[in-house]
Parts: sequence; structure tokens; C-alpha cells
Amino acid sequence: MQQKVRSSLVFFAGATLALGACSNDATRDASASRVAESSAVAPASTSAPATGTDSNAAATEDTIASVSTPVAADSATRQPAQGAIPTLNAGRQTRDQTSYGAAIRAGRARSASWPKGPEGAPGALLPGKRIIAYYGNPHSKKMGVIGEYPEAQMLGMLDRTVRDWNAADPSTPVVPAIHLVTVVAQGAPGADGMWRRREDASMIEKTYAWAKSRKGVLFLDIQASHSTLQQELPALLSYLERPDVHLGVDPEFYMHHDKEGARPSSRIGMMMASDINYVIRTLDKLVTDRNLPPKVLVVHRFTRLMVPDSENIRPTRNVQVVMHMDGWGAPWLKFDSYAAYIVKYPVQFTGFKLFYHNDTKKGDALLTPRELLQLSPSLSYIQYQ
Repeated sequence: MQQKVRSSLVFFAGATLALGACSNDATRDASASRVAESSAVAPASTSAPATGTDSNAAATEDTIASVSTPVAADSATRQPAQGAIPTLNAGRQTRDQTSYGAAIRAGRARSASWPKGPEGAPGALLPGKRIIAYYGNPHSKKMGVIGEYPEAQMLGMLDRTVRDWNAADPSTPVVPAIHLVTVVAQGAPGADGMWRRREDASMIEKTYAWAKSRKGVLFLDIQASHSTLQQELPALLSYLERPDVHLGVDPEFYMHHDKEGARPSSRIGMMMASDINYVIRTLDKLVTDRNLPPKVLVVHRFTRLMVPDSENIRPTRNVQVVMHMDGWGAPWLKFDSYAAYIVKYPVQFTGFKLFYHNDTKKGDALLTPRELLQLSPSLSYIQYQ
């Protein structure tokens, strides 16, 4: 049985009003700019988020498999019988459970043919470890968790989140991460007409120190906008020479190909596999030349057309690729998108994004480690915003 799912899972326009960027609903009103309010109350843990709002939506369609009624887990252990579909936590909606089951079944069906990519060179983080990342830019409270809260409070939240994941799956050690949006899409062209702002060295060093204080890693994220990866990546290579600095790229704000010339966030951008493979080749050479452990490359995705030829992405022994399910919404929307854009178009490793505010603003509890650990293939990278 097939069901046509309209995924109104929303996307986060990473640039904020404070940085001159806008976050629009590209499918409903390309000219209506919205910036959300942030909450002053920090979530106590991954299962008890603060309430608040963030940014906006992009509607797409895809077809995913439906599922039969799931088999309930044992009430004491909450562990499903072998082959059964586990249950979500109490309080979830029927639609959430149905989509959860569909995503799990889709992943299991793909498991035998999942493209593993080349085995990582010595020192590779994945798959032996799991990365738990806090995302944003400290210049903005509305861009993500690392800018919303004071440093000590934010790092304390990260500590609790890491403990939650280690407790939920002791067999896979957690690596804490700070994920800094380093090249930030803007709502105005700027002096060079590139519609992006480059973060300065002091902010990169500040967030690197946060990661080091937790024995973690730093991700530098590129929203290239009207610039290109070829223009932006070289300026970051001196930081990427460090063994504990990795990279993220965001197709949402890559205004090229059929989005050439569009204002960032007025349309959802696009990267081709050739763009991503350029990054992989550059990182691979850096790892080889500097005798570094492998790099992790995170690619954000919440629609098919953000990376329309993802099957042509070529990970290497020195560059491990995470295709990361971005976007916010109700649990069922997130599960549908995971099945439709991550499982259906497999690359190598998988990621999943959680929004403390937007995922919960309609009363849904934030998805927990226990719930997410049932997805297949097992998540390697989880990002909190």
C-alpha cells in the first residue's frame, strides 16, 4: 500500500535578522520575511524542551511506504520483539506512530543494499562513534542553540544531551560537537554582491575552544549563497588542518544551478553531486597532505531537489559523508522526510536534526534518543538547534 505524503516539514533559514538575512516560506510567499522569537528558558534535557518559535516551511511531495499496525513493546523494557516495530513514547499521535513505522521499515528494507562507501582510514569517527552537535551562530539568539543561551548554560545543556545519548546507547560513544555557521547567508548583497557574511577568526577560535572544553569537535558550516564553495572553502582550510575540525555545507543557501541569482531563502537552493565532490576531493587532499584523521562532511537536506543527483556523491576513506535530515515539524513529518529524502536516496551515513522550539511549538514533545535510536540505518549525527 502506498500513500502520497505532502511533507510540509519546514526549513530553517539559518541567517537571521540580526545578520541581515531573512527566513521565508518559499512555497507560500517568497516575499514575506519572518524571524521568530526565542525563548529565555533553557530546556532541562533532550526530553524536556523549552517552548518558543523559530522559522519557516517548504512544502514538497514524495511517495513512501505505509505500514501495518505496529507491535507494542514490552511495557517494562519498552524493547520491541525481534523484527517488530517499536512504539513511540506515550503521548504521541497515531499518525506519528504510523510514519515512524514506515521510516523504520523503509530503512530495514534498504539495509542489505545500503551504500557503505569505503571503510574509513585510521582515526575515523564513524561508525564507531556518534556525533551530538549543537548548532547556530553566537551572534544571533534566533539562529540556534549556541547563540540563544549564555556560554555556560549552553554547554551545560550540551553535557546533559550527551549524557542522555550515552545512557540510551552505551555501546556507541558520543562525540560532542559545536556546529558553527561560519559563512552565513544574508538578506542583502553586501559590498561584494555575494549575499553572505564570513565569520571572523575570533569567533571561530571561540567556538573551537567550546568544543575543546568538552573534548569534542568543531564543525564549520558554509551557506555560500551567491558565492561558491570554490570561493569559500579555501579560507577555512587552515582551521580544517586541525584534526578535530570538520565541515558542513548547506544546499538550502546555494543559489546556483536553477536558483542562480535568487535571493537567499526566497527559494530553496541546490547543490549538485559535483559541488559536493569538489569539497570531498579538497578535504581528501588536505587529510593526505597533512596526515590527518578522516574528516566528516555534513550535507543538509530536506527536499529531494536540494541534492537531485545524490547517488553520484563519492565519499572516500578520508572523507565520511553524512546526509543530514534537516527541517522542523511534527514527529510524523520528520519521519516522513527521513524516509523520503535520506533512506530513499542513500549516500553513506545518516543524520537527523531536532529543533528545541519549532518541533515542540504545537505541543509535541521533542523526539528522544530512545525513539531515534530505532531508525535504520542507525543515526551517526544528531544536531540540536
